[in-house]
Amino acid sequence: MSIEMKVKMTAAKAIVECMKREGIEKIFCVPGESYLPLLDTLYDEDSIDLVSARHEGGAAFMAEGYAKASLKPGVVLATRGVGAANLSIGVHTAYQDSTPMVVFLGQVHSKFRGREGFQEVDLDQFFQPISKWAVEVKDPERMPELVSRAFRIARSGRPGPVVVSLPEDVLPAVGEMQFGPEIMISRPAPSQAEVSLVENMLQQAKKPLIIAGGGVKLSQAEEELLAFAERYQIPVLAAFRRHDVFPNKHELYAGHLGLGTPRPVLETVKQADVILAFGTRLSEVTTQDYSLLSPEQKLIHVDIEPEVIGKVYSPDISIIADMREALKSFDDMKLTQSWSSWAVESKLRFQENSSLEGKETDVINKQVIHAMVDALPKDTIITNDAGNFAGWLHGLYPFTEKHTYVGPTSGAMGYGLPAAIGAKLARPDRTVVSLSGDGGFMMTFQELETAVREQVPVIALVFNNSSYGTIRMHQEIHYPERVIGTNLNKVSFSALANAVGAEGYTVSTIGEFSHALNLAIESDAPTVIEIITDVENISISSTITSIREKSLKS
Repeated sequence: MSIEMKVKMTAAKAIVECMKREGIEKIFCVPGESYLPLLDTLYDEDSIDLVSARHEGGAAFMAEGYAKASLKPGVVLATRGVGAANLSIGVHTAYQDSTPMVVFLGQVHSKFRGREGFQEVDLDQFFQPISKWAVEVKDPERMPELVSRAFRIARSGRPGPVVVSLPEDVLPAVGEMQFGPEIMISRPAPSQAEVSLVENMLQQAKKPLIIAGGGVKLSQAEEELLAFAERYQIPVLAAFRRHDVFPNKHELYAGHLGLGTPRPVLETVKQADVILAFGTRLSEVTTQDYSLLSPEQKLIHVDIEPEVIGKVYSPDISIIADMREALKSFDDMKLTQSWSSWAVESKLRFQENSSLEGKETDVINKQVIHAMVDALPKDTIITNDAGNFAGWLHGLYPFTEKHTYVGPTSGAMGYGLPAAIGAKLARPDRTVVSLSGDGGFMMTFQELETAVREQVPVIALVFNNSSYGTIRMHQEIHYPERVIGTNLNKVSFSALANAVGAEGYTVSTIGEFSHALNLAIESDAPTVIEIITDVENISISSTITSIREKSLKS
């Protein structure tokens, strides 16, 4: 173990030194007086770019989207209890999405703790339930040790957010700092005995099925998954909002397990006799409220996090491993079976409900997805908010390349625009498009000014039906005709865009949309395309009228 000589510097300088050693190039923040020494140290550091957002929630979403697109930890800064509370939505998203993130929070002076000081919150206790680790640094000389540990924990095993609380008197303090060696991340592989167990179970399988999740993406194992599936002709389903884990036009792709998954796709899962859960926590949405798998089915669950295994379904074979290493190990299996006919059946069931072919009378939401497929480069990165509008994206847009989707499994509203900004800063060579409803977009609209100021040319699509549409749908299902709290005023998002220096268009026909989209792709400025939609067309499969009629009859 090589340990460097001790050097004298401030605790704030030690944080920046740790960031440099991690290769951090972008930091997102809303500035605060509690961590001014850290901001001042960043002023002199040319290798790190500080992006100042309009709201801490937006900054956290930017960091989370940046981390997903760059495959590096996202870093976000905020001040004390108020800033911390604002950015907690991004921390929760990173926690549920297994996104590596390190959050540095200014804290009140150590002498004022416990007196209900200005904006005082016990930050380590506040974030403990939604983070991998939360710590307050009380000794300046321990800063390198604890910050290095924070990055290690954020990146190791099942990645996630780590929160570091920084009392304002600790940051300017000078100490003898000692930095450790470069962080190495462990990538465990299955044992030969475990591989043999998988081989034996698959040898008896008649209809095996892969459910691929975020663990495949985080270990960058998409190519290994493709090779494994092709070798044995096993169909693949993507877990909730992990669309780009497997090419959607591939003959072995069998669909996406999410909200509103078509019945034929669910039928594929029910017919399978062996489920290979690869890097997925088998979440509530993926498993359709934990009801998708049956005791009669065999389950092989591979994940890097021990706590994930058995949390939802007890597996017949459990393997704690990095997905890339696991898939490489499975290459040694000597299976004599191939399941090509089963794969063809699964693909056909998926194709029943995934065709983009349509007619002029289709709702504009579907036509928009069609136009996106025609106009956007194949490596375009797509982000989205929560909302029913996403059903058309999830059901119809074909993700054909890896690292092209950035979405929140937490279902956070307001995510799409700031995540797109973070993704574009991570991959400036890519076209980046966000999709939002009018409700979610208004929650973080202010970050459009950040995009203008930082010259980040993202394209924001806003499906405007003047409603909190998803909740309106549930109202009609459970309490038909009793509409309360879900109607919104008409807002001109194109005018708002123009007001902060972005380009804005309002469209109501597919011709107008296609023209605006082509202009946005060629533009060097952030662009908002507001798409006027009808609340009657509430989801990809239902209308308000049809939901009401069904609810009133039941």
